[in-house]
Amino acid sequence: MGIRFILMVNKQGQTRLAQYYEWLTLEQRRALEGEIVRKCLARNDQQCSFVEHRNYKIVYRRYASLFFMVGVDDDECELDIMFHLEKAHFMLEEMVMNGCIVETSKANILSPIQLMDKAH
Repeated sequence: MGIRFILMVNKQGQTRLAQYYEWLTLEQRRALEGEIVRKCLARNDQQCSFVEHRNYKIVYRRYASLFFMVGVDDDECELDIMFHLEKAHFMLEEMVMNGCIVETSKANILSPIQLMDKAH
């Protein structure tokens, strides 16, 4: 299936945005978020940005005071993300500017990337 959830968490561990692409109860979401946030925030800057947790691989990155965490299927290959890291950065730049969310429309975020892909 691919991406299962996306979290934006501040450095105090509070979830600021959570989007799920699979059904979980509120209690399951809270427990999962708490476990993942504790695990990711405990890591230092020298450790890689990939963590395995339950049946997920978590890819996370800190930008200013926010952590962006993406949960993918355990069998989803992180090489897909690593080989397209510039696209991931580009999407975040389209969504967030100076720590503020400026765009939430999937179509608007992806259209410049689709144009770049057509140009190649």
